Amino acid sequence: MPHSYSTLLVHVVFSTKDRVRSMDAKMRPDLFAYMGGIVREMSGVARLINGTEDHVHMLASLPADVAIAECLRIVKTNSSRWVHQKFGNHRSFAWQAGYGAFSVSASNKKEVIRYIRDQERHHRGMTFQEEFIALLRKHGIAFDERFLWR
Repeated sequence: MPHSYSTLLVHVVFSTKDRVRSMDAKMRPDLFAYMGGIVREMSGVARLINGTEDHVHMLASLPADVAIAECLRIVKTNSSRWVHQKFGNHRSFAWQAGYGAFSVSASNKKEVIRYIRDQERHHRGMTFQEEFIALLRKHGIAFDERFLWR
């Protein structure tokens, strides 16, 4: 076959360091747009980025030659640096080291977009920790809760 074809759609979830509520409503739109630009620079497409004060959900299409871990390392490093430069009062802003990454089929794309879009409403009744554990269970990912938040 002379060409390679792929569709790698991934729902990524990650939090601020120690889940500090440091992303206020004024900051988030610019931050999420900046993060989308970083993904675009890697030849990916950020379909939707949204979140609350302490975590982010991103639905992204990644090219086959970009590993999820590398994508997240670049997104987190550059967006954190950008926050420090743009928002002087956020000098302590940082991302948690880990993340959750969940594959999404094309048939579930609209459902995941709706889920990500409704984050504010969704978190009126559920904490980030409860949501993350539910996502891990839904996707059949084994974990030990004793080590999940360290």
